[in-house]
Amino acid sequence: MTYSSVVSRESVRIAFLIAALNDLEICAADVGNAYLNAPNREKLWTVAGHEFGSGRGKVMLIVRASYGAKSAGASWRAMLAETMTDLKFKPSRADPAVWIRPMVKPDGFEYYKMVHIYNDDILPVSHMPKGMMGALAGLYKLKAGSVGEPKQYLGANIEKYQLPDSRVVWTLSSRDYVKNAVKLVSDMSDMMK
Repeated sequence: MTYSSVVSRESVRIAFLIAALNDLEICAADVGNAYLNAPNREKLWTVAGHEFGSGRGKVMLIVRASYGAKSAGASWRAMLAETMTDLKFKPSRADPAVWIRPMVKPDGFEYYKMVHIYNDDILPVSHMPKGMMGALAGLYKLKAGSVGEPKQYLGANIEKYQLPDSRVVWTLSSRDYVKNAVKLVSDMSDMMK
């Protein structure tokens, strides 16, 4: 009831390789207040405070998944899985958080469009990933400024490079993660002196 799969770093690395080999684009977005889109799976209630006006003091049932609830992640994942199924995607066998759908590029090249999902972070890989973002934006509110080429995903820095032969490749780097970890250890060391 509470389990919610998330995409692995290995799946993202493989997607970056597939994108480079097949001249595919990558886009990213963050779904705003994702859990609040999903129905609640738990029986949660609260006593209404003064902000509820005449409803103050009444017992209220919480009907939407709320952050911090045990099943909130699973509720959101189930709802998003329904959406992905409606959009004709299927979870891959290797990683259930990677959704795939057969596609054909305008030049006739056949491939699988992929959508990687980590909670409320969406990362489509295709020849037109913004079309996927448009479909999702019609169903969910995407955070302002989050739609575009990814800069970070799964805590890693993402950078785009153009090779001398004009192919585009994407890289994952732990630069900021390591920098922050070193700073944290240094700060802790300073506190112990």
